[in-house]
Amino acid sequence: MRRTLIVMIKEPRPGRVKTRLGRQIGMIPAAWWFRHQVKRLLRDIRDPRWQVVLAVAPDLAGLHSRVWPGDLPRWPQGRGDLGDRMARMLRLGRGGPACVIGADIPGISRRHVARAFAALGDHDAVFGPAPDGGYWLVGLKHPARQPAGFMKDIRWSTEHALTDTMATLPDHRIAQVACLHDVDTADDLHVTAAGARATSGQ
Repeated sequence: MRRTLIVMIKEPRPGRVKTRLGRQIGMIPAAWWFRHQVKRLLRDIRDPRWQVVLAVAPDLAGLHSRVWPGDLPRWPQGRGDLGDRMARMLRLGRGGPACVIGADIPGISRRHVARAFAALGDHDAVFGPAPDGGYWLVGLKHPARQPAGFMKDIRWSTEHALTDTMATLPDHRIAQVACLHDVDTADDLHVTAAGARATSGQ
């Protein structure tokens, strides 16, 4: 059964990506950081056990971008809030289990991804929590069978994002894997500078 790992990415344009970080360190350095972070991430997560797909935004620019590796499939994220777009990307992974990850988490490794897919062997859903109450990964064993209301009315960018999303999966067996830091602020860069150690699941 094919496994699909979907990476949510944006074109690394100053002022359009990592703007919260950019307000602290400058928009050009923030875009530079994101571009090189994604390059490292894509190198580190390629594995024959799953297919890596890029979920790109903006749609047209992302589909034709020369920034990202040309050999990886690309899906346009489309419209809607973050939940709408992630749910849409998961639905496209119809051949088997699918996971979505963010691109701004320096600590993600093949080991973390493998553990998430392994958890879907006996669970319906899996999350990789973040220390701020959000999450760096969401995965479904049967991504085409999403319940009505999945990823709707989520309080994004708050400490409630993970619990809100889990609440949209009633009667699902849910697993959690390692807690990893994302990078939203200059302080986050310091936390993750030494290889972005997981806060658990080492």
